[in-house]
Amino acid sequence: MKIWRGAVSLGLAAIVTGLSAQQSPPQRPQQGRVEILRSSELRAGMKGTAWTVFQGTEPEPVPVEIIGLLKNAWGPKQDVIMAKLGGKALETNVASGMSGSPVYIGGRLIGAIALRFSIFSPDAICGITPIELMLEINDLDESKPAGSRAPDKIAAHDPIPVPGEMLARLAPAARWSEGGAPPVLTEIETPLTFSGFDESVLREFSGLFQQMGIRVAQGGAASTSLETKPAAGWAQALRPGDPVAGVLVSGDMSITGLGTVTYNDGKRILAFGHPFFNLGPVNMPMSKGEILMVLKSTFQPVKFANATEIVGTLKQDRHSGILGVLGEQADMIPVSVNVRSLSDTQSVRSEKRFRFNVFVQQRWTPQLMMVTLFNSISGLNEFREEATYRLSGQVELDGQRSLSLSSMFTTGDMPMPASILLAGWWGEKFNRLFTNAVKTPRLKNVNVTVDLLPERRIATIENAWVSASEVRPGDEVALKLFLRPYRGPRIERELKLKIPVGLAKGDHRILLSDADTLNRMQNAAGLMNRYIDLPEAVSLINQERTNNRLYVSLVRQGTTAYYEDKTMPSLPASVLNVMQNGRSSNRPLVTSSETAMPQAEVPFDYVITGSHSLKISVK
Repeated sequence: MKIWRGAVSLGLAAIVTGLSAQQSPPQRPQQGRVEILRSSELRAGMKGTAWTVFQGTEPEPVPVEIIGLLKNAWGPKQDVIMAKLGGKALETNVASGMSGSPVYIGGRLIGAIALRFSIFSPDAICGITPIELMLEINDLDESKPAGSRAPDKIAAHDPIPVPGEMLARLAPAARWSEGGAPPVLTEIETPLTFSGFDESVLREFSGLFQQMGIRVAQGGAASTSLETKPAAGWAQALRPGDPVAGVLVSGDMSITGLGTVTYNDGKRILAFGHPFFNLGPVNMPMSKGEILMVLKSTFQPVKFANATEIVGTLKQDRHSGILGVLGEQADMIPVSVNVRSLSDTQSVRSEKRFRFNVFVQQRWTPQLMMVTLFNSISGLNEFREEATYRLSGQVELDGQRSLSLSSMFTTGDMPMPASILLAGWWGEKFNRLFTNAVKTPRLKNVNVTVDLLPERRIATIENAWVSASEVRPGDEVALKLFLRPYRGPRIERELKLKIPVGLAKGDHRILLSDADTLNRMQNAAGLMNRYIDLPEAVSLINQERTNNRLYVSLVRQGTTAYYEDKTMPSLPASVLNVMQNGRSSNRPLVTSSETAMPQAEVPFDYVITGSHSLKISVK
């Protein structure tokens, strides 16, 4: 079903040359019904007018001369109209942000400026997406395009090992550059404007966005409102030629993608003339825009702009353009980040609170969570290389248990600074939620506090001592722990450990370990099971041990099975055999030949690494 039926009339009269010789200045296009001119009716030499904003909010006319049709350029039976721009466009060339600028001949709409031919050409040659291709976009289409621009599409191969899928994408992207000659015909890049972002954030993440064909630009936001409802006057917003933006982040920091409105029937709008991210059905806030200037360049001409009031929702992101609906509200995730800088005595020296909303989408939400957290901690004057970050956060989910997250990261031997590692760890938690194959999570709000400590706080488990190596069930023994910090004297801790009454006779181990040692097997079981449901995924994340604690476990011989979010210690062989060969045999089952029984955990204000074992014999 086409939503545009009856909204556009088809003019059948022949078009003759000389249409540009008008007696009065061209009138800017308005909302509502418009005649279209099909690409098959075009002839070389025809002259018309494009509309785009060079500064402010009012579009200006740009002379257009048709060169001809580039047959099947988009694909089978999908032509591109080649044209030459005049007027101001001769100075600016075909700039990023012009995507969607409508082109008219004799008052009839032919399409949207969407492509450019060669980045070094002195002529402002553009490609126009025919309007008939854009009108094929249907707001009820739920199909998912294969070629989407999303972080999970980036090859994560890199010779340097880094923890987590999120950072694995970022590492090679940071060294990525555009090699070789650019294609002759290319989409006009969508400028993704970051406002309220530190320069270091753009430096770290720009390569990742460029790999997706997205040009990163630093800018400002005319509005820092957290309101997601359409602003007053939305019904008169986004006329053809106006700037339009898709909003990924809004509030104290914002990320927006800018283009130009091609067509507005009074309720629905078409824009860009090419995909934004090619995600298919979306639910992204849509806002008006204000152009500050157009950077003149034969290499990278770009519009610098602010996103302003939200006036609707983008519903479709397709091959030939985007479709938005005025007056509709898109859900976003409210996020609050509190960043505190602490002194040597742990008192708060300075504090900043950031509030913003994040676009909800399976592939993009984790990436945006990572970028915004990194920006939050990068904006401090105390931001430094030799530092430790301590995080505690709560993620409230609709219909699920909340997530409680905590961790510490400090400068170490990894090829990335601690701030990036922390942001990657944070994004990874959302990645695990949103890549759930069974159910997509609904996040109600996210609250996180990050403390910046002015030193490298990491300690390695060096040694331990037990008061007796031969014990009986029920005995209480003394443990002394020795840890070696990065700087300063050795750290000592003492605690009592009671031997369980039911512990079998024989040789056992007391394991003193960091969180990673205990998390490894359980996380592997969860990641291997693609059928795991959302409640189990949440449970697994909540069960993870935190890296600022030392864990004491009694280890004995006996099979432990890890299945979904469940740990089954000392599993009899008969039960294990049934599980491996029964109805659940199609689900991954991870086993260990030993069983670790948690006994105690010792909190530290350090990142704890390493492990140490003590042998005991139960008589």
